[in-house]
Amino acid sequence: MSKVRNHPYHILEPSPWPAIGAMAAFLLVLGTILLVRKHGSIVLFTGIGLFLFTLWGWWRDVIKESKSEHTSQVRHGFRYGMALFIASEAMFFAAFFWAYFNASLSPNEAMGYVWPPKGVHTLDPFDLPYLNTLILLLSGTTITWAHHSLLEGDYEDMKQKLLLTILAGVAFLGVQAYEYSHAAFAFKGGIYPSTFYMATGFHGFHVFVGVLFLTVSYFRTRWGHFTVEDHFGFEAAAWYWHFVDVVWIFLFVSVYWWGSAA
Repeated sequence: MSKVRNHPYHILEPSPWPAIGAMAAFLLVLGTILLVRKHGSIVLFTGIGLFLFTLWGWWRDVIKESKSEHTSQVRHGFRYGMALFIASEAMFFAAFFWAYFNASLSPNEAMGYVWPPKGVHTLDPFDLPYLNTLILLLSGTTITWAHHSLLEGDYEDMKQKLLLTILAGVAFLGVQAYEYSHAAFAFKGGIYPSTFYMATGFHGFHVFVGVLFLTVSYFRTRWGHFTVEDHFGFEAAAWYWHFVDVVWIFLFVSVYWWGSAA
């Protein structure tokens, strides 16, 4: 068959990554359940390893395709796809906020008719959570600065600001890990710890994914993959990072600040 293309779209070649990624997701969920039930962590770490392998392989193939296959029409579709993906992520977090406000606005007898429930010692919102808020807000500034530098053609400044954003993301995860290790409540301690760890924990996971996303963009910048006219890979990472920032602001105000004062 002739390989002459008479349309502006990219027809994908068969890829193993969707199947491998699905298996990684299954092992992550199963491994988490087994870990919580104290059956070991081998399955969980296997899922994590397979997940990281999927990210590496899939992104590698997409980067290769972007050099020759991604026409303006394809990149236009990517923008809509990324916007819809972020919208779906917003609905994902909306479920956790719904659970949190459903419990906090109507505390039942088991909670002592108060929120936070009796016996729960909440975290000081203006201690580590406030520090993490400042870190993420700073990272939102540096990623925007990096984008501006790219549009100006200043790739060296872009790399510096992108690296600062990555370091801020790593610092955020470190502070959150320290916060978790010193929290006065465990995951199985009731409705408050459950909603707290699910909402903030999944946000932390999204920060981790965002750091990987930005790291890939950093190395692609070093390799000269982005130009002033064509840099959607970086834009997608910046959109995702701003979404993570916005979610954290809602978490800080509702879960850390309002939740501790209610």
